[in-house]
Amino acid sequence: MKSGAFRLCALVLVQALFTALPAFAGDGLLTERSDLNDKDRQRVQAVTRPATDFSKAETFEAMSGGAATSIAPVNADSFSQFSANLTFQEEEGFKLGNALFRKLWVSSPSSTQASDGLGPLYNARACQSCHLKDGRGRPPEGAVDTTSMFFRLARPPRDDEERRMIAAHEVVNFGDAVYGAQLQDSAVPGLAAEGHLKISYTEEPFTFPDGETASLRRPGYSVADLAYGPLDPETTLSPRVAQPMIGLGLIEAIHEADILALADPDDRDGDGISGRPALTRDARTGKLMLGRFGWKAQNATVRQQSADAFATDIGISSPDADRPHGDCTAAQAQCLTMPTGEQARLGPTEAPDPVLNLVTFYSENLAVPARRKASFEETLRGKKVFYELGCTSCHTPKFVTRRDAANKAQSFQLIWPYSDFLLHDMGEGLADGQQVGVATGREWRTPPLWGIGLTKTVSGHTFLLHDGRARNFTEAILWHGGEGQKARDAFAALAASDRRDLLAFLESL
Repeated sequence: MKSGAFRLCALVLVQALFTALPAFAGDGLLTERSDLNDKDRQRVQAVTRPATDFSKAETFEAMSGGAATSIAPVNADSFSQFSANLTFQEEEGFKLGNALFRKLWVSSPSSTQASDGLGPLYNARACQSCHLKDGRGRPPEGAVDTTSMFFRLARPPRDDEERRMIAAHEVVNFGDAVYGAQLQDSAVPGLAAEGHLKISYTEEPFTFPDGETASLRRPGYSVADLAYGPLDPETTLSPRVAQPMIGLGLIEAIHEADILALADPDDRDGDGISGRPALTRDARTGKLMLGRFGWKAQNATVRQQSADAFATDIGISSPDADRPHGDCTAAQAQCLTMPTGEQARLGPTEAPDPVLNLVTFYSENLAVPARRKASFEETLRGKKVFYELGCTSCHTPKFVTRRDAANKAQSFQLIWPYSDFLLHDMGEGLADGQQVGVATGREWRTPPLWGIGLTKTVSGHTFLLHDGRARNFTEAILWHGGEGQKARDAFAALAASDRRDLLAFLESL
C-alpha cells in the first residue's frame, strides 16, 4: 500500500496538471484555482505539502481553523465559540443566529406567531436539540430521547425516468411513498408520530496479535409503532447521527479544485483508494456544485444544509426548501390539512430569508478549537503512524481556503480538517444500502477529524461513525472496510505502543 504522503503529493501535482480531470471540467466544476496569483500558488503548494518531519509540530499546526481558530478554554462549550476573526458587527449576527438556532418552534396556530409552524411531523423542535452544544449526536442507548439520531428513508429508482432524474441531479433519491424521506418520531397535537427507531446490538470480539482485545457491536435496525401502515418493502433504513457544527464555513471556502485534485474514481494510481466527488444541484440557482456536507455529501452549501434540516427535521419552510408541511407525503392526508406557520406579514415562508440567513451565518462561523498537545512526543509519534498507515489517503490533513471566499473570516486560511470531502466505499460492514445522489449504499463522505478529541468533553459520549456504533477510536478504525481495509488491517497489526500513540494523536485533534 502506498503511503498517505504520496496521496497528498497529488494535491500539489494536480494543481499544475488539471487536464487530468476532464470529466469534472465537463460537469462545469472548476479544476484550477482562479483565485490565486503565481506567488499565492507557490505559497499554497509549499504549505500544504505533506509532513515529512515528525520530530516537531508543523508551523501553525495547532491552529486548526487558521485565524478563525478558537483559543477559548476547553470545556463543554468548546464547539460553541464564534470564529476568532469576526468583526464586532459580525459577532452580533452570530449571536442572533445562535438565538434562532436554539429557538423552540411551536405548532400552529399559536400566539407566538414568529415561532409557529412546527411539523406537523418532526424529529426536533430546535436545531440545538439535535446538535446539542453544537456537537456530535448519539444513538439512544436505551433512552427515550432519540432526537440526535434518525432514519433516512429511500428506495431505489424503479424506471428509466427515475434513473434519469438521479443522473441529472434533479433528486438525490426517492423516499418512501407513505413516510417520505425521513422517519419522524414526533408530531403536533392531533396527529400521530410516524414511528420510532429500534436498535439491537450483537457484540463481536476482536483480539490483536499481542493479546489485547476489543469488541465491536454490530447494530440491527427496525421501526416500531408505525402509524400509517408498513414501509415499502424496497425502502431502506439509513441511521444517521447529527454531526458536529464546527468549521462549516471554512469547509465551504475550500476551493473545489483542491478537492477534485484528490479524487481518483478509477484508482489510476493503484493504491486501492478511489475517492469520488459528490455532485449536487443547488436549490437556489440550479447550478451543479460539489457536495461537501452531510454523511453522503448531498449538500454543497451550509445554507442548503440548514434549509433541508429546517424542512425535514423540524418541519419549517424556508426560501430554499419551501415545504410548509415538512416531510408530509400525499399519502398522509390528515398531515396535509394541519395548519402551518406561513403568514403574509412575516414573509412567504415560516423561516424567511432573515431567519435562514442568520442561522446560516451562525453555522458557518462556529469556530474550530485549537489543538491540544500538538507538540507532545506521543502525539508526534502517533502522527507518524497515522501517515504510515495511509490514513491521510482519505483524511487529508490541510488545505488553504480560497482568497475570494464570501466572508473575509474564511478567506485564505490554512486549515486542518483531516478530510478530503470525497465519497469512499467503506465496505459491507458500514453499508446502509441507500443511494444518495451519486453516493452508493456503501459510500460515505470522509468525515473531518478536527475537534474529534473533544467529543467526550462537549457531547458527553464517545460514540463515532454515522450511526454511533463505535464506542471509541479503536472500534471506529476496526469497522473500516472497502477502501479503508488496508489501513484498518495495518492498524490491527501494530504493536500496542504504536496503537496508543495513534490514539493519542487522534485525541489531540
